[in-house]
Amino acid sequence: MTKRIYAQSVEDVLADQKTDLEGLTTQEVTERTEKYGLNQLSEGKSKSMIQKFFDQFKDFMIIVLIVAALIAASSGEVVDAIIIMLVVVLNAVFGVFQESKAEEAINALKEMSTPNANVKRNGQIEIVKSEHLVPGDIVLLEAGDVIPADLRLTQIASLKIEESALTGESVPVDKSLLLLEDEDAGIGDRHNMAFMNSNVTYGRGEGIVVGTGMDTEVGRIAGMLNSADEMKTPLQENLNQLGKTLTILILIIAVIVFFVGLQNGDNSVIDMLLIAISLAVAAIPEGLPAIVTIILALGTQKMAKRNAIVRKLPAVETLGSTDIIASDKTGTLTLNQMTVEKLFINNELVDADKVETNLDNPLYQVMSFSNDTKQTSEGELIGDPTETALIQYHLDHGLNVTELLAKEPRVAEVPFDSERKLMSTIQKNTDDTFFVAVKGAPDQLLKRVTRYIENGEIKAMTDAQLDHIMANNHDMATQALRVLAFAYRQIDAIPETLDSETVENDLIFAGLVGMIDPERPEAAAAVHEAKKAGIRPLMITGDHRDTAEAIAVRLGIVEAGQHEAIISGSELDDLSDAEFENKVEQYSVYARVSPEHKVRIVKAWQKKNQVVAMTGDGVNDAPALKSADIGIGMGITGTEVSKGASDMVLADDNFATIVFAVKEGRKVFSNIQKSIQYLLSANLGEVLTLFVMTMMGWSILAPVHILWINLVTDTFPAIALGVEPAEKGLMSHKPRGRKSNFFSGGVMPSIIYQGILEGAITLFVYWLALTYPVHMGDKLIHADALTMAFATLGLIQLFHAFNVKSIHGSIFNRNIFKNVTFNWSILASFALLAATILIPGLNKMFHVSHLDIYQWGIVLAGSFSIVVIVEIVKFIQRLFRKNK
Repeated sequence: MTKRIYAQSVEDVLADQKTDLEGLTTQEVTERTEKYGLNQLSEGKSKSMIQKFFDQFKDFMIIVLIVAALIAASSGEVVDAIIIMLVVVLNAVFGVFQESKAEEAINALKEMSTPNANVKRNGQIEIVKSEHLVPGDIVLLEAGDVIPADLRLTQIASLKIEESALTGESVPVDKSLLLLEDEDAGIGDRHNMAFMNSNVTYGRGEGIVVGTGMDTEVGRIAGMLNSADEMKTPLQENLNQLGKTLTILILIIAVIVFFVGLQNGDNSVIDMLLIAISLAVAAIPEGLPAIVTIILALGTQKMAKRNAIVRKLPAVETLGSTDIIASDKTGTLTLNQMTVEKLFINNELVDADKVETNLDNPLYQVMSFSNDTKQTSEGELIGDPTETALIQYHLDHGLNVTELLAKEPRVAEVPFDSERKLMSTIQKNTDDTFFVAVKGAPDQLLKRVTRYIENGEIKAMTDAQLDHIMANNHDMATQALRVLAFAYRQIDAIPETLDSETVENDLIFAGLVGMIDPERPEAAAAVHEAKKAGIRPLMITGDHRDTAEAIAVRLGIVEAGQHEAIISGSELDDLSDAEFENKVEQYSVYARVSPEHKVRIVKAWQKKNQVVAMTGDGVNDAPALKSADIGIGMGITGTEVSKGASDMVLADDNFATIVFAVKEGRKVFSNIQKSIQYLLSANLGEVLTLFVMTMMGWSILAPVHILWINLVTDTFPAIALGVEPAEKGLMSHKPRGRKSNFFSGGVMPSIIYQGILEGAITLFVYWLALTYPVHMGDKLIHADALTMAFATLGLIQLFHAFNVKSIHGSIFNRNIFKNVTFNWSILASFALLAATILIPGLNKMFHVSHLDIYQWGIVLAGSFSIVVIVEIVKFIQRLFRKNK
């Protein structure tokens, strides 16, 4: 296998790239540009707007609706056909809009490239556009630069690069020129490399371009985005399944009616064809896609008010079925802001927020002096996150750092370097003496101390005292705190030679400071809520194992000492896909992972038939966000890439918002179930009514009757059920998971028996009208019976809408009139149904007759009876479940 670039010497890399430290010539740049192309990310293949539009018609339910429109048109119901096709076209337009939004991910990656780079060419330093860089170019780096391509570093001076968008690690990485022994080192461990789109936070450097465009680490992520398969959401799968089920049922029923009717010999082929078509029109809930879309849109609006911005409508429902939330740590579960948490001061370890601060104490002085943080006029702190955390701690405790620095200015320094791991500054005291402030790694700094200060008294350093200090250092390190040591000394004059030997010796130990990127205050409660709802939270991070474990324990993702639940990226690499799939349920925390690992984790859980939600904010999260069932991006700290690849974006970056989104998703699914239960039981009732009427040779309801009932008494209540308040205990149930569908949880049996009940009651009223007529004459008797059947079939659905407010619970145990939208929809539907019978002219158009008080009484009693019967059935079901 070819040796990795980070495991090669600078000389070998220069030879491989056919360049030298003076840079390429203009001719070489031209030749390499022709060979490698521009330093840009490719966008992948994009579809035209017309292609996207026609792709929407490949959905199975849409095909069913188009067939229904053709059937309706062939039966003369042009209005019905137009309405169905309008729904189909609107659905397609909306789908195109959503798909176009998703393509912004790759474009955002492309726009992240830095515009200019300082390059050595022809032996001179030139400023060129980053897109014109080629492999072999020598690039110069300084603080504030964005890395323009992947580089093998050749020179460094205290170089630190922040790579959190790529690796997930919040602390800038100290770069070195040392060769890496491990040829399979992860991105976060390649200390002699600099990666495209990361940021130089400190120092200077120089490097050879070894990868441009799609050959960079960011380019590989872009390639993964291009090739990532879009997962079908549970909602899409359920609607497809529903469409297939309905089609089969429609065909079976229509064929049976057609042939049985012909066998009776009373109807012609044309008559039976029209009857079969009427059955098909009755069976297809043509408003279902529109109703589902409306319910999802209403859920989307509510979530937007709570800072959860949904980019793709099905994501609302998908959240409700989530089994796994795989969350990036940095900036999602944590603040992405280093914070001082512990102090070892005056020889004891204390919480940083429970100690009295005073700039007369040498520890606070050294924290201020040995620090390169700059403060803008707006008060913003700029610099290395570790150093800005020290200054922020001072500001939070009312310490005037600016006044101190003005009174005792810096006059000399020994800059930080990664070998000695120390930084020193020399400040001029007001009495013309000098104060040496030193900070750095505890193991290195303690080699140079001879004394320590405790409560203002300077004491000689002893072995016992050193052991005590190192024990406290170890205590903080086991809590995953990043520990820095601080020391000082007073001198009379600045040494002529400023180096570690002359400055950093005979020091007085001042204390230790422990820092961490802390968890968000609301994150632990959100994790608890997720677990309570049966959802398993996972932490996926580029940070070290100890840091990941400490945060995971603090959040409640794992228990203290549960080491077997944590796995690193290198350990994951040692597992085959089959081995990992067998063990995936064991792990809750993933440390030091790469983008490929994240996708692998998501897919392993999906192969367990788990619905996976992935949260993230970095470029490295984008492929996993796209591969997951639902990708959740961060709106504030998130890159445009991660937001573009997401199904939903949290505008406040608040992990707790996900808990609300899950609850809303569950409520949306429950309400869609209610709408489907209502629509299909109503349509089943219509089909059975027509089927039995045909079999009995009775006068049959006309297509105009079925159409009016479908449009009026079906649609309005079905939409209103979509805004039903959440039922109690919604978040105490286990997730539905991938195997559940809209017919789960007792919905299918309810649809069947309630549909049969609706049809039976309607037919009973029809039989009653024929058997005990009010008017005389065969024509009038049949006209009254048909009108009463029409009115009953419509009203029974309105009363039944109250039943489906809860699948198993009694409607009398809740405020059934709380949903104002529902109340108005029932009244409006009743008025429109009654108008066809009561208003002269309309009754002729609908082929119905006027009914007297007695007949209306039978219609109302028959219609209301479904509430009583369903309540009795629910009561028996609850008793059975209780005794089970």
